[in-house]
Amino acid sequence: MPPDPPGGAWTYLVPLVVLGLILLRGLRTRTLRVERMWIMPALVLLAFGMMLSRLPPPRPGMIAIGLAALALGVAAGWWRGRTTTITVDPQTHALTSKVSPLGVLLLAGLFAVRYGLRDFAGAHAGAMHVQPTEISEAFLLFAVGLVCAQRLEMWLRARRMLAAARRG
Repeated sequence: MPPDPPGGAWTYLVPLVVLGLILLRGLRTRTLRVERMWIMPALVLLAFGMMLSRLPPPRPGMIAIGLAALALGVAAGWWRGRTTTITVDPQTHALTSKVSPLGVLLLAGLFAVRYGLRDFAGAHAGAMHVQPTEISEAFLLFAVGLVCAQRLEMWLRARRMLAAARRG
């Protein structure tokens, strides 16, 4: 029988509960406030910047891995943003959004892959010649790209739709 993870069952239970809440929340239609869409990317970038300020400069190989993780996150975020349905009420010009089932599945799949890779990479970090903090940086860069690209795509599309609704 494999040993328990260092944090016990909570290591997996808490993220699963959070994922469940995110998925349930994502399946509902929500009001979209274009003027507030910058807040989440700003918080993510701030948190990432604060984390980077406490770490030593990355090695050249890790810079390449970080850029690849960021690029993959941007691609996944842009795609997830494109699959989100945005509607404009013709009378009130109120915007609403609803994540597509594919977008929800993408998030759930990414979550599962992240935890699987995290455990594998953590157990084999020495064999891969990387530090656990470097693995965390790559995952965080992926998340930064995902959140920022998704919000940017949705913001651009929502602005165009709102302008078209106001014109006519």
